[in-house]
Amino acid sequence: MSAYLIKNVSVVGAAPTDLLIRDGVVAQTGADLAAPDATVLDATGLVALPGLVDLHTHLREPGREDAETVESGSRAAALGGYTAVCAMANTSPVADTAGVVEQVWRLGREAGLVDVQPIGAVTVGLAGERLAELGAMADSAARVRIFSDDGHCVADPRLMRRALEYVKAFDGIIAQHAEEPRLTEGAQMHEGEVSTRLGLTGWPAVAEEAIIARDVLLAEHVGSRLHICHVSTAGSVEVLRHAKARGVKVTAEVTPHHLLLTDGKAETYDPVFKVNPPLRTAADIAALRAALVEGVIDIVATDHAPHAVEDKECEWAYARPGMLGLETALSIALDVLGPRWDLIAERMSRTPARIAGLDSHGLDPAPGVPANLTLVDPAAHRVIEPAELASRSRNTPYARMTLPGRIVATFLRGEPTVLDGKALH
Repeated sequence: MSAYLIKNVSVVGAAPTDLLIRDGVVAQTGADLAAPDATVLDATGLVALPGLVDLHTHLREPGREDAETVESGSRAAALGGYTAVCAMANTSPVADTAGVVEQVWRLGREAGLVDVQPIGAVTVGLAGERLAELGAMADSAARVRIFSDDGHCVADPRLMRRALEYVKAFDGIIAQHAEEPRLTEGAQMHEGEVSTRLGLTGWPAVAEEAIIARDVLLAEHVGSRLHICHVSTAGSVEVLRHAKARGVKVTAEVTPHHLLLTDGKAETYDPVFKVNPPLRTAADIAALRAALVEGVIDIVATDHAPHAVEDKECEWAYARPGMLGLETALSIALDVLGPRWDLIAERMSRTPARIAGLDSHGLDPAPGVPANLTLVDPAAHRVIEPAELASRSRNTPYARMTLPGRIVATFLRGEPTVLDGKALH
């Protein structure tokens, strides 16, 4: 394997040091290291973080390779500083069997850019009627531990209870898309002042909050692990805070776009801003940011949702919800949180790796640790150009925005997947 000597890098914001990477691990750290056989990288001014881990990525393969593939999504992830992503189950066919999750897992291994960990469906075909092959997916080569019908809520409380009971046997997790469907029928955006003015059917905050409240009670009753996807409202934060104070085994994520963009973006009728759950208010954003810092919300997850042109560049009512996120997530975190490197490492690497059970990820660069890491230039700024993104899709809400930070290099088990800001394959 290759050897790399990274000179003068700040590890998670600490004083500059050198890192020697050899045989897939960080072999040595310290000042003035020398290794004649190693490729030397001058990292003066750069920050080394444990490789980012995304708990919520849509890679679209199999079935919608026109929007994304495991390979193109993996490349976007590596360029965003990620070394592991969890691939959602709403593919075609749905990842509700051992065969499909193993296909996604093998495609990730073949691409070799990030570790792709499939998420299995909770119910057959995401239909919410009967449980999928949870045990078979858990026992498969993909070793699935997280299950989600994301894009659809497991609305039936009896079925949700059964799912929580089933995965408890192998310490699995049910990741819920919290949306009471009877409250969101025909919804186009957040229900509030803007939706009233625009005449668009509203998606009320209570539709999310009611499901979270129900499910934390179910999780407490069963004693199982629950994860809440893409939390978007201030009310949801309060439900989660109360549940955590009671000792419920619940974790939660927030997306970059829910930390930055408000429902006012809908006033343009540009469907790039249509997302589920919808963009909320400035008050919600403030509550989400505070909850992320506090730890009531555990992680940042991208909900990277690529869509083909015909599914997004159309009338608002007919556009599919979703935004790209992998290549811009760290920049949004820097914009929202500032250079709080330890907090960023905790919310975007250590904690998501721990939730997903990815033991070789989420570890700060140190001797003996697997060399899954990313190098960031915090002084750089870049203008987001959709045509320059690695994704097969172009539905980024940050087009032509200037964002802070630049991923200079990403290493997966000691081998670079990105150098000088460019993917190596």
